[in-house]
Order: sequence, then C-alpha cells, then structure tokens
Amino acid sequence: MTPVVPTPATSPTSTADAVAAARAAAPSLARTPLPARADRMRAAADALDAHATEIVALADTETHLGPARLTGELARTTGQLRLFADAVEEGSFLDVTIDHADPGATPVPRPDVRRMMRPIGPVAVFAASNFPLAFSVAGGDTASALAAGCPVVVKAHEGHPRLSDLVGRVLADVLPSGAIGVLHGRAAGRELVTDPAVRAVGFTGSEAGGRALYDLAAARPDPIPFYGELGSVNPVVVTPSAVATRGAAVAAGYVASYTQGLGQFCTKPGLLFLPAGHGLEPALVDAVRAVAPGPLLGEWIRSGFDAAAAALAALPGVRSLVPPVPGSENTAAPALLSMPAARFLAEPAAAQECFGPASLIVEYAHPAELLAALNTVPGALTATVHTQPGHDDDLVRAVLDVTTERAGRIILNGWPTGVAVTWAMHHGGPWPATTAPLHTSVGVAAIRRFLRPVAYQDVPAELLPEALRDGNPLGLPRRVDGVLAV
Repeated sequence: MTPVVPTPATSPTSTADAVAAARAAAPSLARTPLPARADRMRAAADALDAHATEIVALADTETHLGPARLTGELARTTGQLRLFADAVEEGSFLDVTIDHADPGATPVPRPDVRRMMRPIGPVAVFAASNFPLAFSVAGGDTASALAAGCPVVVKAHEGHPRLSDLVGRVLADVLPSGAIGVLHGRAAGRELVTDPAVRAVGFTGSEAGGRALYDLAAARPDPIPFYGELGSVNPVVVTPSAVATRGAAVAAGYVASYTQGLGQFCTKPGLLFLPAGHGLEPALVDAVRAVAPGPLLGEWIRSGFDAAAAALAALPGVRSLVPPVPGSENTAAPALLSMPAARFLAEPAAAQECFGPASLIVEYAHPAELLAALNTVPGALTATVHTQPGHDDDLVRAVLDVTTERAGRIILNGWPTGVAVTWAMHHGGPWPATTAPLHTSVGVAAIRRFLRPVAYQDVPAELLPEALRDGNPLGLPRRVDGVLAV
C-alpha cells in the first residue's frame, strides 16, 4: 500500500491567522441574505462536482477506499450541501417567534418579544478518517455551520492531508474570504479549541481524542459547546420469531452490515443478541469466511483493531467462531465471536467498541436476561430490532423501551449502516456515542448546533432583523402570538 505523504503541521502563527480570518468573516456571513447564502452553498457543491475526477483519484491514493465508494461519498457530500441550501432558503431553522405586546395581560403587562436563531460564530471542525469527504473538510459539520452563517476552520485528518488541502482550495475559490480554512497537526487542533474566537467545535473520531478535546473546551475561561461523535457499538436484537421465519436472511444481512467498509463505519453493528439455540452459527460463520480481507484506512486503525479484537477474544466465556488474525500492511480479516449473556453481564469490556471488522454474538436464554444485557450496553448511535410482525410483541415493546433510552436511532427489520441525509435523520446518542445527545451531526437539524437564540424586547421595527419584522418581508415560517403561520 502507498503510504500517506506527511503534511507539515500548521504553525501556531498560521493557526491564529486562520482563526482571525474566520472571526473577521463572521459578521458578513451572518448578515448575508438567506438566498445568497444558499447560492454560495450550491456553488460549493457545483465546484466539488467539477473537480470530481481529481478529488476521487487523490482520495483513493490516500485512503484506498476505491473509486466506486469515493464517487458515492462525493455525491453524498455535494448532495448534503444542496440539501442544506434548500433548508436555508426555506428558513424554518431560524425558529422565528413573535409575541406582540399585550398591555392587558395579567398579572403584569406583556412586552413585545421577538426571538430568532443567530449564528454562533467561528466553528472548529475536526475531520474524520473513515469518511474523507462526507465527514471531512466539506462534510456535514462544515455544511451545517455554513448553513447557519458561521465561518469554519477545519483540522484535517492525518489520513488524507493532501485531499483535505485540495477540497479546502476548491471551497475557498467560491466562498468569501475567511469562510473556510484548513489546518494540520494535533497541536493546531488543540490551539483551535482554545482560541477565544472559536465559538463551537464539531468532532468525529476516537473516544480518547474526543474526550481530551472536550475537556479542553470545557476548561476554557469561556467554555464552548463541543459536539463530539466518539464511538458506538450499535446493538442488534433478534427475536425468536425472526430466527424461526428468516434466520438465514438475518444472518447474511448482519454479516454484510458489520463487514461493510471493513467495519469502519460509526454505525457498524458490533453486538448481535440472539436467542440461545438459534442454530444460525453455521450460516454466520460461512458468511464471514466469504468476506475477503481488505485494507483499513491506516496502520493506526489496523493496530488498534488487532489489539481490540484480541482483547475481546481473550475475555472469559468468549468463543472465537472466526478467530481474529493479526493483519499486516493495514490489511484486516473479519472476525466473529460469541458468548452467553450471563458472561456478557459479568464482563463490561465485552460491550466496548471494536472499530473494524469484528463483532460479538450474545446469546440470551430468556427475555429478562436479554433486557438485563441491553441495560449494560453503553450509549449508542443506533439500536436495531429484527422480529416477525405480530409475534414477540411484548418482547419487542420491552426491547424498544430499553433501546430508546440508550440510542439515538431505532431501526426495525433493517440495518444501521447507511445513514440517510434527510430532514428527520438523527445521528447522535448518549455518551459515549456523542457528547451532546440532544443534537445530530447528520441531517438538516445539524444546523441547530451552530446557532443560538436571541430575543429582542420592545425593539423598534427599523432596528429589528428583517426576519422579525411585522409583515414577514422574507416570507419565512413563523410563530406569531402562539400560531404557526407564514
């Protein structure tokens, strides 16, 4: 495999300059009319599409993900930029709310109060390794921050530095000066989080790295929001009725999901809860052995995967159905392990994420054991239930009650890999899946992370933002005196 060519770390002076440029650009970006803001985002998408051949070729050189996967990921990246542009034009993200004055209100007269969401200011974004386009320089964090009217400074991932610079240049050519910047190196990342001009952080990466930056953000003299996605085991529960009616299909679907992209997706299902005596072991093993070894994103991921898979296999009560085999030159082979739920309950380490193509089957003897085991699973991005409609309904309701408390997205009779970028999507969950479970990093609602509400009380019309003026000059969805109207 061709090694990634190191990129020199950004100096403290250059980091400060990039943040200063973002700070200087912030007021102008915040004032930009919504149609013009949307047009800029569409122009950014068009520019990326125009450079698609160059972008995909360079991305493949640095990540080895293959042209087909990367072409699709670029389409997702430009598609979400256009989706956010549509949302900006539609305007409901501003949450415009107007309560007119009421001198006769009791116990005291009510003043005129008008509230809307405003851009929070310069945003630091930390790119992910596993999505070099869709969660990187032009990815969802950047798109949602730009949609909110915020400038962005990106700390590039060391796994694809030249790609990050290329995408940054493409965006800089069509966006206002200071709207986008790209930095390199861990020191630059720490300086970003602690720079007084940075008002929020978006992060996708490891729990250890995310926690360290989260602590930095909280320890500032002026703590700022840190929206981190840190890791998830994404449990899958299969009921007895699903095993009886379509067990083979469930087994094949599960293996396809957890080995997709060699297990390097944040939504990879890492735990499979099966009823004891399920009889699916041969089908599962055959499906795993049919998956060829492949390259991971880098040596740091392969070595981490080898260590985590070996530690999981060494836990008391774990059987290696397809044993983990140490890889070489960043290549890994899928592994499949199994243990009884009773042992799972006694081994908290069994519920930890293993980033890469390994998964653990947990066999439950009865519903109470299943629910007890689910209650020990850390917070997750997703939880999946496979059942047969009209069967096991009481069990399914109980499982949904537990998993709704522990995951941000619930899937019935499907698979968690493949996250649709839509208005309704929620990609978040309780710790350690994310640091801020109220928010999503995928979908239109991701804009909310980079906005803050401002209320204007008894402010004359000529001094109000246009969005808050009577007559609705911008034609926005608004709530006026408690009534939703346009």
